[in-house]
Amino acid sequence: MVKSDRQGKILELITNEAISTQSDLTKRLNECGFNVTQATASRDLQEMRIIKVLLSDGTYKYAPSKDPDISISDKLESILRHCLIGADYANNITVLKTMSGAAQAVGYALDSFVWDEIVGTICGDDTIMIVVRNEKSAKQLCNRLSKYIQ
Repeated sequence: MVKSDRQGKILELITNEAISTQSDLTKRLNECGFNVTQATASRDLQEMRIIKVLLSDGTYKYAPSKDPDISISDKLESILRHCLIGADYANNITVLKTMSGAAQAVGYALDSFVWDEIVGTICGDDTIMIVVRNEKSAKQLCNRLSKYIQ
């Protein structure tokens, strides 16, 4: 089954059921015939901008975001503007420098954008290593992120 089918099923499940964990979502997807891991479910939730909402009984459940991507992107871009202080690359690896303690927040922001050229990120305290598909992508990513460096 293709990604769009799986993501459609995720929307159906979170709309009709009180699913509150990635583990529960993974279990339900597998019961519905989608052979997925929790990592796949996690990436889908992130890409689809699924949020958790508070229910009247004090528990949480997944729900589609009522806010368009624009407001989410604005918040995440704000993190980049306030925390990113440097960017460089070598071959297919991009290295970002952030304010002390901000690498995790910047890494989260980058992962939330779901840019195809990014294979993965590893965050320390003030440094992020980003593996991209090739050197051209690394250079383009540095150029894209340099607009946030003040």
